[in-house]
Amino acid sequence: MSDFVPKSENYIQLVQKAFDQQGFMKHLGVEIADIRPGYCELHLPYKKELDQHHGYFHGGVIGSLADVSGGFAGFSLLPEGKAMLTVEYKLNIIAPGEGDYLKGVGRVVKAGHTLTVTEIDVFGVSGGKEVQCATAIQTLMCVDS
Repeated sequence: MSDFVPKSENYIQLVQKAFDQQGFMKHLGVEIADIRPGYCELHLPYKKELDQHHGYFHGGVIGSLADVSGGFAGFSLLPEGKAMLTVEYKLNIIAPGEGDYLKGVGRVVKAGHTLTVTEIDVFGVSGGKEVQCATAIQTLMCVDS
């Protein structure tokens, strides 16, 4: 990971505030596990309401976790008064999402003035063992908040 420098000294508080305003993440039960400049790790505990007919985490849940993990990795580098919107992301589900929780890890690849590119990996975690279930690449756009 590159050594990114946030444009706001209070970036952690800004990320937490913006994250707390996301009703969908709250509804799913997602929590911030780690935030650093250009990096965001989110955790989502398993619950029956998030699965599909085989008992795995639903693909839409995996995609949502990936999108937001990458989005807040990018957001961590913004100056106060700016926000990130997803322009697009490409998700590959490479194994069933299963475990006690999902771990979404977003990392900034390139932070531009307007567009930022992130890479994201999602893991199913059970008993401390991680199995990667998805990988994604994402493009974000900086906008006024």
